[in-house]
Amino acid sequence: MPWPQTTAARPSPITAPAAARSYLRIMDATQEGTVGAARSLPEAVAAGPLVLDGGMSNQLEADGHDLSDALWSARLLAEAPEAVAEAHLAYYLAGADVAISAGYQATYQGFARRGIGADATSALLVRSVELTRDAARRAGAGRPLWVAASVGPYGAMLADGSEYRGRYGLSVAELERFHRPRLEVLAAARPDAFALETVPDADEARALLRAVRGLGVPAWLSYSVSRGLTRAGQPLDEAFRLAAECDDVFAVGINCCTPADADAAVRLAARVTGKPVVVYPNSGETWDPVARGWTGADAFDGARAARWAEYGARLVGGCCRVGPERIADVAAQLRA
Repeated sequence: MPWPQTTAARPSPITAPAAARSYLRIMDATQEGTVGAARSLPEAVAAGPLVLDGGMSNQLEADGHDLSDALWSARLLAEAPEAVAEAHLAYYLAGADVAISAGYQATYQGFARRGIGADATSALLVRSVELTRDAARRAGAGRPLWVAASVGPYGAMLADGSEYRGRYGLSVAELERFHRPRLEVLAAARPDAFALETVPDADEARALLRAVRGLGVPAWLSYSVSRGLTRAGQPLDEAFRLAAECDDVFAVGINCCTPADADAAVRLAARVTGKPVVVYPNSGETWDPVARGWTGADAFDGARAARWAEYGARLVGGCCRVGPERIADVAAQLRA
């Protein structure tokens, strides 16, 4: 689907577009969920561990796609959907049990800046789930495979790095109104779970926990952390505790952090919440904006991932700079 042309008014950064809800009326009600499994993802996770995929951008860039764009990999949902499906397929073939859709930066407000109307954006959100599910079918893995719909933080829409800082100056209610419309549309596509991911701020976590209510899709909540705190500087135990009594959330954890940050956070999340833990950190390298390259040590490996499983992690994978080869290593270690 090429970029649609539209003269529709751009939605406000906070107010939900009414067209998002109208799109639900034309959704196909026969969408399938899990590929090849009778168990739900929360049931499988409880018996885990399961292997998550790695960085979507990592694989797309390895395939030659330029992602230096405010929409990041979400741009390819319209411009190169086959490339998105191939990236998902690479992770399933490497051994991932669960793949996360390419909708991290797919928002009504972000697409509106490109002149894309609400209905077209809704179609792209649905496509993000469908492409992941199609890849699962093509994998022919002979084992159950699941699809998680990515839901990135408000800061991902801003595309200015604030997703790693939080503290947007918005209330919890305003953040809830921002997130709810795309969650409604993603729910209609029937993913196996929502991946509420890279959340930098406990206030945004509160908003997301409110926004998923009543949608009938289980969710995991995953914070981006640094040195034992959320990116907004809040105590991590308090942030995890928000989800402890939330029935909609079946797993809690961290992503897009260093492997060293993950070591302690996995144990903390398990102790504080009593829920299965999700963990998918970066490789450990650091982006140097001056040299425009990655520096530092790569500290991600399958043996370390196996230790996270020992600490209570039941969904284990990678984020930035973690490709299919590393996920294959994780799968080998967890299934040994």
